[in-house]
Amino acid sequence: MSRILGVVNTFVGYANGQRKNPSYEEVCNLDTGHVETVKVIYDSKKVSLKQLTLEFFKIIDPFTKDRQGGDIGNQYRTGIYYTDERDKNLILEILIEKQKEYDTTFGKKILTEIEPLSVFYPAEEYHQKYLDKNPNGYCHVDLNLLDKNMFKIEENSTELTENYNLHLPKQNSRSKEEKEKN
Repeated sequence: MSRILGVVNTFVGYANGQRKNPSYEEVCNLDTGHVETVKVIYDSKKVSLKQLTLEFFKIIDPFTKDRQGGDIGNQYRTGIYYTDERDKNLILEILIEKQKEYDTTFGKKILTEIEPLSVFYPAEEYHQKYLDKNPNGYCHVDLNLLDKNMFKIEENSTELTENYNLHLPKQNSRSKEEKEKN
């Protein structure tokens, strides 16, 4: 999500569980009730909650309980945890829309939780911006499923890349002149 135009920052962490300030090991090995989450800070003038929610549904498995990719356990359940009650209805509308689409395509029920965010604890530093620190690291999310148009910014605009640490997908290494020749 951090690569989407309009997303100012993201923080991975643990949400909606009982244990205060849990560690990764506690979330994985104990019944803390926490779910591994990504807190998304975004500029609503550049990207909408609806756009972010639709992108979220492209990169998760909404049908499998307590699992994402090769990661298995209650902490890997999917969910959208809102902080503003006014966002709940929009999120539910999108969920209903996606369920109708999935009924036709897959014939499966969405198991994604839609709940208020009751508590969020940032994960350890080594988890933050994990794929930036470990470009070949394991991640069950296929970033190629995201809408590439949402990554576009003007070539001469550095505000988002410098001020908000936005990481754009790698561009083709051919120069602009080479592209125009073909």
